[in-house]
Amino acid sequence: MKRKHKIIITFLTVLSALILIDGSRHNSIFTSFAFAHCDTLAGPVVMTAKTALEKSDITPLLKWVKKENEKEIRDAFAKTLAVRKQSKDAKELADMYFFETLVRIHRAGEGAPYTGLKPGEAIEPVVQEADKALEAGSADHLVKFVTDAVAKGIREKFAHAKETKKHADDSVAAGREFVEAYVIFTHYVERLHLDAEGAGLHGEEAAKPGAGQHGH
Repeated sequence: MKRKHKIIITFLTVLSALILIDGSRHNSIFTSFAFAHCDTLAGPVVMTAKTALEKSDITPLLKWVKKENEKEIRDAFAKTLAVRKQSKDAKELADMYFFETLVRIHRAGEGAPYTGLKPGEAIEPVVQEADKALEAGSADHLVKFVTDAVAKGIREKFAHAKETKKHADDSVAAGREFVEAYVIFTHYVERLHLDAEGAGLHGEEAAKPGAGQHGH
């Protein structure tokens, strides 16, 4: 019994170290990238994982990973199920290890960076609205939510570019202020149009500096 307990403690210690090392390494490299909905504890990936663990059924979870990563997830799932039975503390640590592993592999499958799990409240309002739309079976409210935000953004950036353009030739400083406003305005509408046309980038391509933008 003591030997079994020692093995469990050793396993949990290693898992904790892996989580801390992995999170630290990625955070130091990718701190400039925005996180995604699937990186949160209240996101669909983790929520599906919680249900899968409680039911000891991995099947609904496999849709979140690529086929080539399925074995790694199955192995991690099996180890987590075995460890979480030992105690409440073991269950919490084992579950977090599995969530970290699952989300990291899911993000890698998208070609996107992994920067650790975020709290549920970190979810962007527009993503929350998207989830609500799927639950309600209607996109009407979501369309209005996004359209209103887009219209506001365009009008504000347009107004600033228009105002600075009036004084662009007054001095070098004024000219630079206009150029900055112009670049922000045109890149903003360009990104919106690319996404609307279905040419928006995701994952690894979106993470590249200047992706989807033209220089000015």
